[in-house]
Amino acid sequence: MLSLDDLGWNEQFARAFEGASEGRKLIPGRITLQQRGRYQAATAAGEMPAELETRLRKSAGSAADLPSVGDWVTLRPAPSGHALATICGLLPRLTKFSRKAAGADNTEQVLAANVDTIFIAMGLDLDFNVRRLERYLTVAGASGGRPVVLLTKSDLCPVDELAARAREVEAIAPEVPVILTSVLSDPDVHAVDRYLERGQTIVLLGSSGVGKSTLVNALLQRDVLRTGQVRPSDSRGRHTTTQRQMFRVRGDALVIDTPGIRELQLWQSSAGFETSFADVESVAAGCRFRDCRHEHEPGCAVTAAVARGELPAERMASFSKLKSEQAAGTARQVPEAARRRKHPDASVTKLARRKHGED
Repeated sequence: MLSLDDLGWNEQFARAFEGASEGRKLIPGRITLQQRGRYQAATAAGEMPAELETRLRKSAGSAADLPSVGDWVTLRPAPSGHALATICGLLPRLTKFSRKAAGADNTEQVLAANVDTIFIAMGLDLDFNVRRLERYLTVAGASGGRPVVLLTKSDLCPVDELAARAREVEAIAPEVPVILTSVLSDPDVHAVDRYLERGQTIVLLGSSGVGKSTLVNALLQRDVLRTGQVRPSDSRGRHTTTQRQMFRVRGDALVIDTPGIRELQLWQSSAGFETSFADVESVAAGCRFRDCRHEHEPGCAVTAAVARGELPAERMASFSKLKSEQAAGTARQVPEAARRRKHPDASVTKLARRKHGED
């Protein structure tokens, strides 16, 4: 039996719960599994299968207002003769890892909530891609959690190239820890022990085939999650993980495993650029105009730095692409929000249905 503190409970959640549950016979719970409209919630009284209260579902402005793995919720325990508890409310999130949902609609998808640390896993095989890592770091930087890069499968990388790969990552995010891992050479993955503390929540993100499920199995010290082979052509794997789920691992930490992400588009906030493009942002502070787009404006410090070779052109191209994507997403927020206000039930039903799928 776990205590609320074991599950990451703190004073902010306690205050929010007190206000939300006043005069009602509710208990707090944390979402550990989300699957096709059903949830699993961990409570001080044990695990409870649960479903959304109709009022909560109808009042949600979008699918992002519905519970995700890692969320704290208010629960009405199942009465005698009933199988499911009822999720009556969602407590305010301290952090969240969000992306633009896959597809044409401009909607937010929360992949994990109330996360302390974000493990971004990237394989040291054909999966290694610095430009893709910039995108992950940008989204992670906007989440409120602390990013950590896990370079997995270090046993597949020539020894003389390991340090060079690590330096490539450190060059784009010098403040972000970089950890080389290999379950084959370090079966217990002691390299991540410093993050495995009681009540701390970690989300594990990355493409299919980078070894996320293998890492979780190693931390659990038993094979709970199914793993699969990768394609020789690009080291990508098939989706062996099909749902987001929270596990309690060594050190009494909490780890959220997620399906492999094929598409990671930015959702509105630009705060993450301070993490993934600190060098570009620092140079941009010297531009003549505050709203400089770093294209052909006079007095642009960024284009001048690129011309002098002080900023790599490919890094600047990646920065510009992500900035344009973020600006386009922000521009679509107003009409999308108006549409949801006009047809709230239809919007939430559609988004909630998509919420339980992946890419």
